[in-house]
Amino acid sequence: MLEVTGLSHRYGKKQVLFDLNFTVRSGEVLGFLGPNGAGKSTTMRILTGYLTPTAGEVSYDGRSIQRDPDHLRRSLGYLPESVPVYPELTTAEYLFWAARVKGSDSPDAEVARVMDRCGLADVRRTLIRRLSKGYRQRIGLAQAILGPTRLLILDEPTVGLDPGQIREVREFIRELGREMTILLSTHILPEVELTCDRVLIINKGRILAEDTPANLVQRVGGGGRYLLRLGVTQGQEAETAEHLARRPFVTKASVECFDRFGCAFFVETDPARDVRAELTRAVFEEGWPLLEFKPADVSLEEAFVSLVREEAPTDGGEEA
Repeated sequence: MLEVTGLSHRYGKKQVLFDLNFTVRSGEVLGFLGPNGAGKSTTMRILTGYLTPTAGEVSYDGRSIQRDPDHLRRSLGYLPESVPVYPELTTAEYLFWAARVKGSDSPDAEVARVMDRCGLADVRRTLIRRLSKGYRQRIGLAQAILGPTRLLILDEPTVGLDPGQIREVREFIRELGREMTILLSTHILPEVELTCDRVLIINKGRILAEDTPANLVQRVGGGGRYLLRLGVTQGQEAETAEHLARRPFVTKASVECFDRFGCAFFVETDPARDVRAELTRAVFEEGWPLLEFKPADVSLEEAFVSLVREEAPTDGGEEA
């Protein structure tokens, strides 16, 4: 549906995007991740037609958005991080205005549909300035799905919301994902695991990884990884990790210490082998009291941090 080819951008002499190539497939929810300064906002401004790239092309349904921007705009819904609402208008007034801007043939029906879909009927006559952050976010989502939206681009849709509101918006995004294509940019990694079919990670203007959340976790170490808590003498934790790492069936051993909960040892092994018996035997051979022993699944957050830390290039630019 959306094809990005050779996308590069610079602000003056500072280059912030370097030859990005990726596809947003029809009917999928694609998570767009990266640390601050990675180039996410610049990329999303280009994808929505707000910014013209220095080089490269973006095509929507096979048509260049640079040469034919209206083809994209007719079916694009966009929610930027700062929700573009007018606080002096009521909910209904704002959505009617947005429907007219989008050229809706039947704004009354469209506004009624999105207010019902986003749970806004009870605040239709309330001034937006009197509404909570959660309701303002719903209004932003409502304007994004006005009209025949086929591609929805969401930039941090749950920022500033409380846990209950985050859950509501997350469920709504999952519902929308069954009807349209979604590009979701967020810093909340559990949100990505629960809603996205694929993940694209960028850092310093370059793509680091593109895969399903499960495959990214597996790539960083989603199998053959164990957590052990051992009753070793304080100050001997690093030496204990080194002893574990010397075992032939261990590929890596590390230790993490926490102020309140002591230290945990993370042992990585060949995911194709079951080494639990060997690992238990090694612990008792060393005379370490075994307090806890369980599989340690890598989270998407850990995979993200690992990829950014280990694979990020040293050059690049800051995000504008």
